[in-house]
Amino acid sequence: MKSVMRFLELAVLGLVLASILLWVGDWAVFAVRSSHGNRYDTVQVEQYLSTSLKGNKEEFDYLGTATVTCARAVFPRDGAPPCWWQRRHLQQWQ
Repeated sequence: MKSVMRFLELAVLGLVLASILLWVGDWAVFAVRSSHGNRYDTVQVEQYLSTSLKGNKEEFDYLGTATVTCARAVFPRDGAPPCWWQRRHLQQWQ
């Protein structure tokens, strides 16, 4: 039983350390891209508006396309979503 608990402790510690290293590495790459001036990219998204109506009904309105700024990183940076995520979510609902 002790060996199983020790293995689980090491596995959790390894996951925490790997997560920290991934975040720090992503931050370092983003900082290098910042110095070269290419840390952001843009993506065209379609925007929709959802309006609540009486009787638990909703109305959906197409607002058009808009250009959204995204961060060229694994994690969100400076309030911008990562580009890999934004390119997979090309519809925005408000």
